[in-house]
Amino acid sequence: MRKFSILCAALFCFSLTASAQDSTAAFDASSPASEPATPASLIPADREPWQIGAGFQFLQFNVLGQKFHDFGYQADVARFFSNWFGVEGTAIAGFGHAGSNPSITAKSLFLGGGPRVTVYNSSRIEGWVHVLAGWERFRFTQSDVLGNNSHAAFMGGGGVDYKIGNGRVSWRVQGDFMGTNMGKPGFSKNYSVGTGFVLNF
Repeated sequence: MRKFSILCAALFCFSLTASAQDSTAAFDASSPASEPATPASLIPADREPWQIGAGFQFLQFNVLGQKFHDFGYQADVARFFSNWFGVEGTAIAGFGHAGSNPSITAKSLFLGGGPRVTVYNSSRIEGWVHVLAGWERFRFTQSDVLGNNSHAAFMGGGGVDYKIGNGRVSWRVQGDFMGTNMGKPGFSKNYSVGTGFVLNF
């Protein structure tokens, strides 16, 4: 009888210990401190992360002693990491004529990338600015003197997107300053204005 009482007491103590351990484990599991830290999301909270744009550009150049303008096509893609910040890549191909001689065809190509900052809001109008570093190439046909020329370049400017319907598609108007250091007279100041459409997804 004495042994039975000792065994019952030992089992009772063991059950209390196990119950206390289970309660502690349950408390730890339900405690927020025990939950793993959630990694920072690279998906914007309120906007679509991707943009693809295409449009038409008017480009004014003053390079290599030649003043001329091109009409061009622009394509760009942007990836947003927050509601207001993203990175973009842009390509602009221009076609025109140099000087007063229409036989000299002037072609331009700009490739660049860099940050974009946007003023995101719930209205239909969204402003933005960007600064792109890249590469500019000019090709003058029917001219052995001008020929082909390439150099590092940059673009800086901004624009406004007007959201159409549910905001998946926007109409864009933009203007940019384009600079490059190519031949004489050295650093050239060029400009572009354009319009187009943007798809958000």
